[in-house]
Amino acid sequence: MSDLLYSEEEEALRSAVRDLLTDHCDAAAVLARVETAEPHDRELWKALTDGMGLAGLLVPEELGGQGATHREAAVVLEELGRAVAPVPYLTSAVVATEALLACEGEAARELLVALASGRTVGVLAVPLSGAPGDDHAGVRERDGVLHGRVTAVADAATADVFLVPTATGLFAVDAARDGVTVEPAASLDLTRPLAAVAFDGAHTRALAPEAGPAVARGLRAGAGLLASEQLGVAEWCLTETVGYVKERHQFNRPVGSFQALKHRLAQLWLEVVNTRAAARNAADALATGDVESGLAAALAQAYAAPAAVRAAEEALQLHGGIGMTWEHPVHLYLKRAKADAIAYGTAGRHRAALAELVDLQAP
Repeated sequence: MSDLLYSEEEEALRSAVRDLLTDHCDAAAVLARVETAEPHDRELWKALTDGMGLAGLLVPEELGGQGATHREAAVVLEELGRAVAPVPYLTSAVVATEALLACEGEAARELLVALASGRTVGVLAVPLSGAPGDDHAGVRERDGVLHGRVTAVADAATADVFLVPTATGLFAVDAARDGVTVEPAASLDLTRPLAAVAFDGAHTRALAPEAGPAVARGLRAGAGLLASEQLGVAEWCLTETVGYVKERHQFNRPVGSFQALKHRLAQLWLEVVNTRAAARNAADALATGDVESGLAAALAQAYAAPAAVRAAEEALQLHGGIGMTWEHPVHLYLKRAKADAIAYGTAGRHRAALAELVDLQAP
């Protein structure tokens, strides 16, 4: 049985990433950025990729990556979740990269090298709500030309290349190519904006004759490691709330000393601990290539999604009036938790998948 505790190397990685985010991604900077037309922090992305090589964690060393595992990627996502960092790490360094790792051929290898460097951002052209196992072949391909439209694609505005599933295979198309249009959409989570991507005669190159296995692998890894991001969100909410109720006084005593609030925070702590266990199990199953990695990912999402939302809701409520203001960052965490709750399948969708995987039929 695998050891789910963090190794010394993982803790060192966490410390390095947290230090970088403390210097380059404070709450005030994120709040200011989401008010602009450029919500993605390209300087932070460059620091994470050029400076630390994090975009290539899952890419083999012979392709310019770090040759690490999903456990290390999960640690990075925990820290990015704690900072609600506006960078396309999950979509490019995890989902798109995993999809490419399922492909053979020189085109896929060249794209992996590009994504590992961080200078190219890849996005799988499926809706953010798309779950593993869904049919995502909504775009038509004929003679190397694409036609169709995909809505609610996360981080599409910052993508350099799209991986497009069709009924005839998986294809890559440059975002700047003629015939590709990115239409920004209203997004609840402004740190991970959505957009519709339209293809109208866009020329492309083939990556795999069948899109299904590559898309399923990418989305399964996305769902499993998203739980680590949700863990980071929940941990920040719990830590900040505990600190606030110790300082906020009412009736000449800290509000955190009231028994009702103690009970709420104790319950929240239990949910965060359980979320960590589920997230670590999913990351380890993906890292070891466990045949039940799909089950582990579904279990993690079924638990982590509602737990992160609850942690953010409690943080907002227990911060009182200041929590309702735009200046306080707690609303960023609530929006991220809410958006993550539908990403790569809702908790209900994953519970249904779990029931099917363990042969537990509904009454």
